[in-house]
Amino acid sequence: MGAAADKHYTKKAVPLSHGAMPQGAQKPDAQQFSVDRSTSLSDMWCVSNTWLHKPNLRRSDGNEKETVNEFDEADNKFQHMLQELESVRKQAYEDNCSREKAERELFEAFQKARASESMYFGEVKQKNQIEDKLKTTLEEVERLTETTNELCAKLQDERKKRLAMEKTTSHSDRIIKDLMLQRDKAVREVEALHAKKGESSGTSEGTMHITELSCSEINGATNNFDHSLKVGESVYGSVYKGFLRHTNVAVKKLNPESTQSQSQFNQEIEILSRVRHPNLVTLIGACKDAQALVYEYMPNGSLDDRLACKDNSKPLSWQLRTRIISDVCSALIFLHSNKPHSIVHSDLKALNILLDGNNVAKLSGFGVCRMFTDEFRGRTTLYKHTHPKGSFVYIDPEYVMTGDLTPLSDVYSFGIVLLRLLTGRPGFGLLKDVQRAVEKGCLEAILDSSAGGWPAMQAEQLARVGLKCCEIRRKNRPDLQPEVWTVLEPMLKSSSIILCSLSFKSVSEDLGGVPPYFICPILQDIMREPLIAADGFTYEAEAIRE
Repeated sequence: MGAAADKHYTKKAVPLSHGAMPQGAQKPDAQQFSVDRSTSLSDMWCVSNTWLHKPNLRRSDGNEKETVNEFDEADNKFQHMLQELESVRKQAYEDNCSREKAERELFEAFQKARASESMYFGEVKQKNQIEDKLKTTLEEVERLTETTNELCAKLQDERKKRLAMEKTTSHSDRIIKDLMLQRDKAVREVEALHAKKGESSGTSEGTMHITELSCSEINGATNNFDHSLKVGESVYGSVYKGFLRHTNVAVKKLNPESTQSQSQFNQEIEILSRVRHPNLVTLIGACKDAQALVYEYMPNGSLDDRLACKDNSKPLSWQLRTRIISDVCSALIFLHSNKPHSIVHSDLKALNILLDGNNVAKLSGFGVCRMFTDEFRGRTTLYKHTHPKGSFVYIDPEYVMTGDLTPLSDVYSFGIVLLRLLTGRPGFGLLKDVQRAVEKGCLEAILDSSAGGWPAMQAEQLARVGLKCCEIRRKNRPDLQPEVWTVLEPMLKSSSIILCSLSFKSVSEDLGGVPPYFICPILQDIMREPLIAADGFTYEAEAIRE
């Protein structure tokens, strides 16, 4: 393409005869194009700002025809040259357009390359971030997997422990059940022997053996009734802690000035020599000369003291309270269904419910109780003055009005005891408070918080049972055996499972895992030669012989 590629070519023909020329154009040298024949006309051409004129053709003396031919030939060459120049110009223009297009495409490709490079680096950065997050996530997953494996291992261990505990509990339940069956069998055998001997209710003939103690033994056991050993006192006498024949005992010395002391002395011997039950206090012996009765020692005191947390004693849990309610109910059922003579306690109150070392409840205070046969049950009468001072809140209202005493009188007292265990409150005004709370659905507000979290349904059931037991009219009160015990029995089982696990834990800490039924109640040590005594309980043989 050469230099012609950078120039723009135009062509314009102007008649030479007019003598016209574009303004600013350079006038060519006329001699270069002059010919002999001046009569010819030519057109003017412009190539790259240089004007070319077709020379005038003049007539000469030569051969005019040859001149014309030469001129035509030159004109043809000139035209051919112009065509070539035009072709070159077009080619240069097209090449320029192609070059500009290529430059644009190159620029666009460069921009795309830069964008792709930027996108690539962004993706690489994002990839690195994702890899870091993935690495962190994998580490977290690995850590969680390890934690999960540890928790699973712990869970399996706990399940194994639970299964072992359940097996131990089941084994303990079977042993306890067997022991209870043996005890019941022994009691039935004793009762059968008494029946064969034809014992009567009005005499002490055929009663169980009660050890007769001397005054010196009683004085020695209580250190001459040392005031520091006194653990309780009432209008009928005082109770002292003593140590008799290698055994802790409770010695009740009746008040000689009381008009009823002798009758109470005989009454308790009469009753407790005839009956034995795990929830009745055991009478060990008596001294008629000293007017003293010797009982098994109850280290946890009375229920009244425990509800008041006397001497900073630990509050009773709701599980223990449930079991105490069941213990008292069981004892009353036993007394009321005793054959051939039914027994009405008639002085049931928190002060007469004692707790042993395992917080098992046992009834005491049999000085005013009565025995009667079925035919006299509805006509048995006791007078109000037989009730100790301060127990009015527990007295059956219908007994106060009529003086008639029946087993349902004990049911009323049992209802008051139940509500006291539920709320921890004194007996005065308790019925109205509980009844109002049950009706308004706010029973939880009056429950004893020191007992722990009472199960709502169980607390409401107990409250309703207590209120029903405390009905003013006897005929509206429930029977303990078919009605009340049906409600208490499942509660006792559920609470016993919890208490059993706690008991095993405590025993394991104290005695290296020895269950409590292997411990002698007298010596408080593991029994090596267990022996079932006449009361149906198992003791160390050496302790019984002593």
